[in-house]
Amino acid sequence: FLRLAFQYEPDVEYYAHSKVVIGSLDKECPHCHALKFKNEPVGMCCSSGKVQLTEIETPPEPLHGLLIGTDPDSSLFLKSIRTFNSCFQMTSFGATEIVNNIAANGQQFNSTFKIKGQIYHKVGSLLPMPSESHKFLQIYFMGGEDSERALANRVDARCDYHNLNSPFARRIVTDLDALLNEHNELLKLFKSHMHKLQSDNHAIVINPDRTPAGQHVRRFNAPVVDDVAGIMVGDRTATRQIVIRRRNNNLQFISDTHRSYDALQYPLIFWKGQDGYCVNIKQRDPVTGAETNKNVSSKDFYSYRLMIRSGRDNIILRCRELSQQFMVDMYVMIESERLRYLRYNQQKLRAEEYIHLRDAIAKNADTAEIGNSVILPSSYVGSPRHMQEYI
Repeated sequence: FLRLAFQYEPDVEYYAHSKVVIGSLDKECPHCHALKFKNEPVGMCCSSGKVQLTEIETPPEPLHGLLIGTDPDSSLFLKSIRTFNSCFQMTSFGATEIVNNIAANGQQFNSTFKIKGQIYHKVGSLLPMPSESHKFLQIYFMGGEDSERALANRVDARCDYHNLNSPFARRIVTDLDALLNEHNELLKLFKSHMHKLQSDNHAIVINPDRTPAGQHVRRFNAPVVDDVAGIMVGDRTATRQIVIRRRNNNLQFISDTHRSYDALQYPLIFWKGQDGYCVNIKQRDPVTGAETNKNVSSKDFYSYRLMIRSGRDNIILRCRELSQQFMVDMYVMIESERLRYLRYNQQKLRAEEYIHLRDAIAKNADTAEIGNSVILPSSYVGSPRHMQEYI
């Protein structure tokens, strides 16, 4: 029966077979109320109550109506949601290779989002160089903030760059621009600090882990300006900090463990600038709710974020192709975190005992030519040893 998928027979009652019917999505987690199928693992949603996050709030109109289909222009918005998100993203998205399914006639088929290699987010300065046009975050600072002319300039820049020529698309961009300027706390942070940047050598520095004073780490509130950012002169910064200068022509890579990594790239999902994953989120006791000394992994964090829950609307799952991009982006982050762990815990894996490196040293090889080898255990899915042992 297991090979019947390759030998489909119309007379076979597949719908009634126990190995095909997965049942309804009605198994509810007693801790986080996530809905699952009957055979899905118990702890896949919240690690049996150890992961406790606040939900992403339902966005206000018109974004909510555009996402759920009640807005008259919802069809256009959802069909091109990645383009509309690109209009407002504050960082650029890149990968070693982005794979598009293009047919011989030039049409895209099998709507998926695939990448090969590394994903990276980069951010520029608040203002462009004198001879360059505004891009990404810089568009928010075109010709002031509140005037009608400034709004028109921002809409023109977004629509022209992304070839959104219809009046319906312009209406969507105009409304979303107003929504983000009103509600997005990251934008408020940048604008409140903009007047403090006395020269192009000054920069806004966003702390990668700090949360607003008096608030618990796990609550993931939108940032409060004075608690999470400051002004810096010069180049002395920590590796994971986001440094946004007043004006220069350099791009900074954003660490995937910075809490604002998601909000800067996906403003239509994290419309308030809510915090995403960072490395210092603690697990909690399922009974008492007290913090433990163990951290929440990125896999557990995003597993929690992507679940369907009874009586709650998950905005991430309504974003269609943008959801696909977000999930691919976060999956690469999860794999990167696993690889970083393996890299920095080679002694625990007894990597020095592996024969190849030992033989090279024994044969008087130049150790400088060996490089920094990182041993992947057989438990790492996709590694050569895993392929050899389990496939």
